[in-house]
Amino acid sequence: MKDFWLSCGHHLLDRDEGGGLLVSDEFLKVYLARPELTPPPEACVVERTLHAALMSDPRREIGADEIAAIADADARENWTLMIGFRDHLLRHPTLEASYLALARQGVGKTPPLFLNQLVHVILRNALDGCDDPFVLRAAELFFRPQRITIHEDSLLAADEEVIAGTNPGQVSPLVSMLGLEKSTEIDVLIEDNAASYFERSDRYDMALDLTAGRRGHEALARAIERWVKHLLAVEVETVPLTEMRDAKFTWYVGLDVDGTKIGDLLWNGEAIDEATGARVAALYRLRFRDPAVAAEAVKGEPIYLILATSPDRVLRMKPQNLLTGLPIRHLEAVS
Repeated sequence: MKDFWLSCGHHLLDRDEGGGLLVSDEFLKVYLARPELTPPPEACVVERTLHAALMSDPRREIGADEIAAIADADARENWTLMIGFRDHLLRHPTLEASYLALARQGVGKTPPLFLNQLVHVILRNALDGCDDPFVLRAAELFFRPQRITIHEDSLLAADEEVIAGTNPGQVSPLVSMLGLEKSTEIDVLIEDNAASYFERSDRYDMALDLTAGRRGHEALARAIERWVKHLLAVEVETVPLTEMRDAKFTWYVGLDVDGTKIGDLLWNGEAIDEATGARVAALYRLRFRDPAVAAEAVKGEPIYLILATSPDRVLRMKPQNLLTGLPIRHLEAVS
């Protein structure tokens, strides 16, 4: 089986009997090696000593007084966030359980970067054994913001960070179409180049065609199913929709901030103008494979999933909404 997403650090983690990811010292040291935490040459002795101690024992208990003694204010803030996040991870039996706790109790001051990294490695675990490049590329939407554009009647999603970068080399036609002067070479994922995804998966340089009814639209549905099953132990069927007509809008989940806002409008019976409707990137109908799992409020009715872009055409998916927004009768945390 071909590997993918090596940069998430999944190879540094063990699994418990239920398949959840166990925090390892090696995994914690990856955070300590980040530039925000690696002391610069001018760092004070306290910061350098703290960093060295944690590199030796990343689970070492750190008191607030130790962080307060660091001279640089930015460094104090970084260390406060990092130690708080580390302690949260260590309080839970698995990374999955720690993420569920954040999703349900509120992320607080947890940096979005840390949340996305958790989603990245947990989703890698959920998709272990998947050999469909389209599903894997679609799953990148869970933890990587995307720039959305329409080109020749196709709805294309390209990695926001990649296309915002610079590259002195030749600009690809896709990058030109996106209106960017310079960037990394990007290709649209198609059958002819799909096999190359595995060697490129950590470069995020393949765009996905999310056009309704096409392969990418379907692939995101499969990724959603794997995510829900892995974290909630609930099997769902997710059906891509090309449009939603005469739907009984009993329950919906916005898969991002803008999708939630559009869902609120529909729920309240308000009209959606053309510009707002055009920002809907994907629609799905979800059902529980075991109807007994559903809360009484839905009574067998489908749940609609709405994924939309911001007004500036950036898509920032919030996968935690699938964990907190589905009407499940007895919601149990993964341990």
